[in-house]
Amino acid sequence: MWPRVVEVMFGAWLLIVPFVFRGTPEIERFVLSAAVTGSVVIVASLMSFWPPTGWARFVTLGASLWLVGHGYFAAVRPGPPAAQNEIMVGLLLILFAILPNETNRPPIGWRRGPA
Repeated sequence: MWPRVVEVMFGAWLLIVPFVFRGTPEIERFVLSAAVTGSVVIVASLMSFWPPTGWARFVTLGASLWLVGHGYFAAVRPGPPAAQNEIMVGLLLILFAILPNETNRPPIGWRRGPA
Protein backbone atom coordinates (compact mmCIF):
# COMPACT_ATOMS: atom_id res chain seq x y z
CA MET A 1 0.00 0.00 0.00
CA TRP A 2 3.00 2.29 -0.10
CA PRO A 3 1.93 3.89 -3.42
CA ARG A 4 -1.23 5.15 -1.72
CA VAL A 5 0.83 6.71 1.08
CA VAL A 6 2.95 8.54 -1.50
CA GLU A 7 -0.23 9.72 -3.23
CA VAL A 8 -1.51 11.14 0.07
CA MET A 9 1.79 13.02 0.44
CA PHE A 10 1.46 14.45 -3.08
CA GLY A 11 -2.12 15.47 -2.25
CA ALA A 12 -0.88 17.28 0.84
CA TRP A 13 1.78 18.98 -1.29
CA LEU A 14 -0.93 20.17 -3.68
CA LEU A 15 -2.82 21.68 -0.76
CA ILE A 16 0.17 23.74 0.39
CA VAL A 17 1.30 24.80 -3.11
CA PRO A 18 -0.59 28.14 -3.02
CA PHE A 19 1.43 29.10 0.07
CA VAL A 20 4.73 27.93 -1.38
CA PHE A 21 4.34 29.74 -4.70
CA ARG A 22 2.69 32.84 -3.22
CA GLY A 23 3.76 35.93 -5.12
CA THR A 24 4.68 34.13 -8.34
CA PRO A 25 3.05 35.20 -11.59
CA GLU A 26 -0.38 33.81 -12.48
CA ILE A 27 -0.72 31.82 -9.23
CA GLU A 28 -4.42 32.69 -9.03
CA ARG A 29 -5.17 30.33 -11.92
CA PHE A 30 -3.69 27.38 -10.10
CA VAL A 31 -4.93 27.85 -6.52
CA LEU A 32 -8.38 26.34 -7.02
CA SER A 33 -7.09 23.54 -9.24
CA ALA A 34 -4.41 22.55 -6.73
CA ALA A 35 -6.79 22.67 -3.76
CA VAL A 36 -9.55 20.61 -5.37
CA THR A 37 -7.19 18.11 -6.98
CA GLY A 38 -5.18 17.71 -3.77
CA SER A 39 -8.35 16.99 -1.82
CA VAL A 40 -9.55 14.49 -4.43
CA VAL A 41 -6.19 12.71 -4.45
CA ILE A 42 -6.10 12.43 -0.65
CA VAL A 43 -9.67 11.11 -0.41
CA ALA A 44 -9.23 8.64 -3.28
CA SER A 45 -5.92 7.38 -1.91
CA LEU A 46 -7.36 6.85 1.56
CA MET A 47 -10.39 5.09 0.07
CA SER A 48 -8.02 2.70 -1.72
CA PHE A 49 -6.91 1.29 1.63
CA TRP A 50 -10.33 -0.33 2.08
CA PRO A 51 -10.46 -3.44 -0.17
CA PRO A 52 -14.02 -2.88 -1.54
CA THR A 53 -12.97 0.56 -2.81
CA GLY A 54 -9.53 -0.42 -4.08
CA TRP A 55 -10.58 0.87 -7.50
CA ALA A 56 -10.40 4.44 -6.14
CA ARG A 57 -6.78 4.65 -7.25
CA PHE A 58 -8.12 5.21 -10.76
CA VAL A 59 -9.78 8.39 -9.52
CA THR A 60 -6.26 9.54 -8.69
CA LEU A 61 -5.30 8.70 -12.26
CA GLY A 62 -8.08 10.95 -13.55
CA ALA A 63 -7.06 13.76 -11.21
CA SER A 64 -3.45 13.48 -12.32
CA LEU A 65 -4.46 13.68 -15.98
CA TRP A 66 -6.36 16.87 -15.10
CA LEU A 67 -3.24 18.28 -13.43
CA VAL A 68 -1.06 17.63 -16.47
CA GLY A 69 -3.62 19.06 -18.89
CA HIS A 70 -4.41 22.10 -16.78
CA GLY A 71 -0.76 22.82 -16.08
CA TYR A 72 0.08 22.61 -19.77
CA PHE A 73 -2.83 24.54 -21.26
CA ALA A 74 -3.54 27.15 -18.55
CA ALA A 75 -0.46 29.29 -19.19
CA VAL A 76 1.78 30.41 -22.01
CA ARG A 77 5.17 28.80 -22.52
CA PRO A 78 7.33 28.72 -20.50
CA GLY A 79 4.77 28.22 -17.77
CA PRO A 80 5.00 29.82 -14.34
CA PRO A 81 6.35 27.70 -11.45
CA ALA A 82 2.84 26.67 -10.38
CA ALA A 83 2.10 25.27 -13.86
CA GLN A 84 5.38 23.40 -13.96
CA ASN A 85 4.62 22.02 -10.51
CA GLU A 86 1.18 20.80 -11.63
CA ILE A 87 2.66 19.04 -14.64
CA MET A 88 5.41 17.37 -12.62
CA VAL A 89 3.15 16.26 -9.75
CA GLY A 90 0.58 15.04 -12.28
CA LEU A 91 3.16 12.91 -14.08
CA LEU A 92 4.40 11.44 -10.80
CA LEU A 93 0.84 10.69 -9.69
CA ILE A 94 0.23 8.87 -12.98
CA LEU A 95 3.21 6.65 -12.22
CA PHE A 96 1.96 5.84 -8.72
CA ALA A 97 -1.73 5.47 -9.67
CA ILE A 98 -1.04 2.60 -12.05
CA LEU A 99 0.73 0.60 -9.34
CA PRO A 100 -1.51 -1.98 -7.67
CA ASN A 101 -2.35 -1.74 -3.99
CA GLU A 102 -0.31 -4.82 -3.08
CA THR A 103 2.98 -3.92 -4.75
CA ASN A 104 4.97 -5.43 -1.89
CA ARG A 105 3.46 -8.90 -2.45
CA PRO A 106 4.17 -11.35 -5.28
CA PRO A 107 1.60 -11.72 -8.09
CA ILE A 108 -1.54 -13.72 -7.27
CA GLY A 109 -0.45 -16.64 -9.46
CA TRP A 110 2.78 -16.96 -7.54
CA ARG A 111 1.01 -16.86 -4.17
CA ARG A 112 -1.01 -19.98 -4.96
CA GLY A 113 2.10 -22.11 -5.09
CA PRO A 114 2.85 -25.04 -7.38
CA ALA A 115 -0.14 -26.68 -9.05
